[in-house]
Amino acid sequence: MTEQALAAPIDDQQERQRGFSRYQALLIALLAFTQFTIILDFIIMSPLGAILMPALDITAGQFGVAVSAYAFSAGLSGILAAGFADRFDRKRLLLFFYVGFTLGTLLCAMAQNYHVLLIGRIVTGLFGGVIGSVVLAIVTDLFALHLRGRVMGFVQTAFAASQVLGVPAGLFLANHWSWQVCFVAIVVLSIVTIAIIAFVMEPVDAHLRLKQDRNPFRHLITTVFEPRYTLAFAVTTLLATGGYMLMPFSSAYTVHNLGIDMLHLPTIYLVSGLFSIVTGPLVGRASDAFGKYPTFVFGCAMTAVMVLIYTHLGHVSLTTAIIVNVLMFIGIFSRMIPSQALMSAIPDQSQRGSFSAVSASLQQLSGGLGSVLAGAIIAQAPDGALIHFDRIGYVVVATTIITLVAMYFVQKAVAERTGKRVV
Repeated sequence: MTEQALAAPIDDQQERQRGFSRYQALLIALLAFTQFTIILDFIIMSPLGAILMPALDITAGQFGVAVSAYAFSAGLSGILAAGFADRFDRKRLLLFFYVGFTLGTLLCAMAQNYHVLLIGRIVTGLFGGVIGSVVLAIVTDLFALHLRGRVMGFVQTAFAASQVLGVPAGLFLANHWSWQVCFVAIVVLSIVTIAIIAFVMEPVDAHLRLKQDRNPFRHLITTVFEPRYTLAFAVTTLLATGGYMLMPFSSAYTVHNLGIDMLHLPTIYLVSGLFSIVTGPLVGRASDAFGKYPTFVFGCAMTAVMVLIYTHLGHVSLTTAIIVNVLMFIGIFSRMIPSQALMSAIPDQSQRGSFSAVSASLQQLSGGLGSVLAGAIIAQAPDGALIHFDRIGYVVVATTIITLVAMYFVQKAVAERTGKRVV
């Protein structure tokens, strides 16, 4: 069996005409819901920031450390798991790390002080940080390149769904009971997802038929120092550094700097999330129809403009805050989806798991660094307003421009391998 057959078992004329099979559609939905719980667990820290900081009596700097603790531990586990990522059935690997993630989230739900919460975030990151790379490897194994934009578009709607359903629900639970209840709800959803994966999902083990390095450490080193992957790893690092600088402090910035009442905060997440749910699949289709890189260029341009506007806002109306957030998220999605689809075409099948794990590790580590840097750049005024938030915007725009240039060379290499002018 050729690598082409293993890599793209659904890439034939009949499937192109009728679209995804029932199982493939179910698998996409399952992977999307898996991502939903993982992303919700991470981003829920941002809107809970305005509640967590006074509840646990912690500073903005300590909160930034709690957010980045997940990222740093996820980055470490990604490196450790990379050597083994291509040596097991990806379904079993997904289940293993998902169970660990669920236990870590349970520890967060039990936290009564800052230090227990910090430990909970570390444990959750050790397991949860690898899951995204496993999902990406599964998508790459089972779907051809010309379909991955659509698949990524649906899978990445998990981010939007976590805003539409998860974040408003989490804020409602936190405002009416306690912030710990948010993590309890995630644990319940995760247990249900684990059961569905165990009984519904088929094994994903075609990569095991290919020649593998017997030594996991050698497999990791081969992946890390493969010249074709270096630029892709650099782009991943820069994308995460910029994105993670804004996210942890968005709720505090919205409440204290933009003047939006805490009770209206869920409305912003709800509306922007609804637009993102529609935008995600459309961006995926656009990246398949018009090219991954052209779509990425559009996303970079829109992100840069909207980030500059967002970080320079003063007190605004709720409508203005919603419009700015919606447009900013459209830009972010227009970068995220095509970049992931394009990156999936870079590694050989025998190294997809390790490549995805290293990429996820770099993403988490650079994201954690971004959160720490953001915490060091900004400060809080006596009234709670964040000072120097505009400087974070400049950093995000700078990294966006650099990734725009670097991604051109990434897609050029992929285009040469696939015999196309632009991917």
